[in-house]
This record gives sequence, structure tokens and C-alpha cells, in this order.
Amino acid sequence: MKVYAIGDLHLSFAAPPDPRNWCGVRTYKPMDIFGELWTEHYRKLYANWLETVEPGDLVLMPGDISWALRLPEARHDLEFLGMLPGTIVAVPGNHDYWWQSLKQLRQALPPNMRVIQNDCFVAGDVLLCGARGWVCPNAGGFSEKDEKIYRRELIRLENSLRSARPAGKKIVAMMHFMPTNEQHERSGFIDLFLEYGVGTVVYGHLHANASHWRLPDKAWGIAFHLVCADYLRFVPLLIGEAAGDAH
Repeated sequence: MKVYAIGDLHLSFAAPPDPRNWCGVRTYKPMDIFGELWTEHYRKLYANWLETVEPGDLVLMPGDISWALRLPEARHDLEFLGMLPGTIVAVPGNHDYWWQSLKQLRQALPPNMRVIQNDCFVAGDVLLCGARGWVCPNAGGFSEKDEKIYRRELIRLENSLRSARPAGKKIVAMMHFMPTNEQHERSGFIDLFLEYGVGTVVYGHLHANASHWRLPDKAWGIAFHLVCADYLRFVPLLIGEAAGDAH
């Protein structure tokens, strides 16, 4: 199976989406306020996804999936994801307020979608781990409150990595936030990646001009991929392949 990644979809369907009638689609937070590139971005995403991803493939989605504040409000966004081929595996972003009770969330997911929270997902010879992450120490404006959240996210990431112990498998990690500060100083997240043998990391959050803060493609022996939907022009990015089936 091929492994793709794309994050920061920022969906906000106000009614069931119908790809046969995009003109009838209603959203409660049109994204074109962030630039022309975002105009009806869900149409671009849908078309590019169908041209790129096959039913047996895997798509990693590192957060900011829906603008919904509560799980019931995200139902149409989840319906949209359920129309797409491939198995979607996600972690939350800072805007995913609807991501609350894990049990209820998993019950509401479409059949082709899985989420990671303090655990991992096995995809053939690849283990998928991850956490939301947070801004890192020495980042601009880093506060005492940020420190607390950062420490909590380190624990969540390590819980996920600890659950991925089987030998002989490649480990891919997902985070919503870039796992370093703007100066790309080594962080606790990087320490965990190195300790547990993570070979590839995908992350999002850095929209528009902020993408210039992205990590180099390779650092500390790890491959890094920025996969914000707008940065990718709404085309899922191929990051590798996995032998075997996802389960």
C-alpha cells in the first residue's frame, strides 16, 4: 500500500456534502477569507484525492480536520472523509475542539477512518504513532502555560511510541505542530523520536508564509514532511509505502 499524508483540511460543512452538486454545498466557515487558494478547497481536495489515492492506500492526517466545536457538529465533515478512498489515520490539531471523548469519537468515525491517542496503528510493516504536540521551548512568546501543555504532549507522544514496540517495523510519527521551535533547536519531541527509532515525521500547522519556518527535509537522521493542505495545493503527498494490510 502507498502511504500519503495531508493535514489542516479545516472542513466546515453545514449540510451533507454532495460531490454531484458542489453548488449546493453549504459551509459555516468559508476558508477563502484566508486567500483565493482556499476558495471551495473541498472540491480541489476531493478531485485530487480521487486522482491520487487508491482504496488500499493509507492517508495520514495530522490535525485541524474540522472547525466544529462539538462532535455532532463535525458529522458532515466526517461524512465527507468517509466518501474518500483509502484508510485515514489522524491525530488532533489545536482547532479540533470536537475531539473530546475518545470512545464517542471512535463510534462516530466513518468506516475508513482511525484515530491515534496514546496508542498506535499498525499498517503492514509500518507502525503509526503520534500526538497533537505543541509549541516548543524558546519559541517566540513561549509561556508557563505553554510549558505545561508541552510537557503533557510529550507524555502523550511517549505513550503512543511505547505502544509501538514490535520489532522489525518502521515507525512513522504524526504531529500537528512542528516538533521544534522556529530555530529548529532539538526538543523533547525530537529526543523521543530518536529514542524510539522514528524514521519519518509528518506535521502541519504552518500555513501560508509560516511555511518558511518548516524543518529541513532531513535532520537528526529523520525525514520531515510539512503536509498542510494549502502548502500541498490540496494534493495528498506520497511519503512512502507499507507492505501488508492496515488494521
